[in-house]
Amino acid sequence: MTRPSSPPSSPPSPASPSRAELREHLVRTAIAGDVATSRENNLDHYRSLALRDPHYLFGLTFEGEWSYHDVLRLMADRAGVAADPGHREGQDTIDPDRTIDAVEEMGDRVAKVLRRGSARIVVATGHPTGLLTVHLALARFAAGNGATLLSPAEGWTYVGGLGRRRRIRYLDGVAMLEDRGTFVHTHDPHPMRAMLAEERPDLVIADHGWAGAAGEAGVETVGFADSNDPALFVGEAEGKIAVGVPLDDNVLPRHYAPLTSYLIARIARSL
Repeated sequence: MTRPSSPPSSPPSPASPSRAELREHLVRTAIAGDVATSRENNLDHYRSLALRDPHYLFGLTFEGEWSYHDVLRLMADRAGVAADPGHREGQDTIDPDRTIDAVEEMGDRVAKVLRRGSARIVVATGHPTGLLTVHLALARFAAGNGATLLSPAEGWTYVGGLGRRRRIRYLDGVAMLEDRGTFVHTHDPHPMRAMLAEERPDLVIADHGWAGAAGEAGVETVGFADSNDPALFVGEAEGKIAVGVPLDDNVLPRHYAPLTSYLIARIARSL
């Protein structure tokens, strides 16, 4: 199923910040820098991925061994968390420069797909209370620049967490999971697998299991991930995810506006 390429009406985007301005904003709003995600939570998730707990794999499989220490080293390199394995509690960090570098790389990847013409794109998020605002803006921009936003498996249902029946529902071209009329947070890869079984896009812009399942299926995928979500960065290291952007994925939605403007400006300059 496809949606028309014409984007919904929206106010003009704010002016794009400079890199220095964006860096300052990311630190001030704790999207990067000293983030809310604790060191204990990060390390617990790294151990869970190393033990191959499905909840933390986001639908990805890995060729490498990826021990706990391997995952920690990777996250220090890709996201800028503290590299010291002896630092086990308290504050952890995301390097804002790594965030911006990845945002720029994501912008270049999206622009490359749009330049091909007649791009077929799926946009999806498991964070309707945080990252949804970024995905909505990206969907509008892509549609306004000739892409077709796909909506495969709309209405598809399954029994998810806690035995609740959940449904794929789209809001202005962005796929999410709905539970009794409420969009819900999810790591689950099953909805994206259902979508890809119906229609295969040229590009997926997503997070969590939506991104992991797409990357596992061999679809070019760019996505956002928190410092406690190492799967997409491991997937990037193994070539299944094109770009993973490290950031706190659940700050106030309005705080993402400068990052979104910077990303869209980067895409626009590359078209």
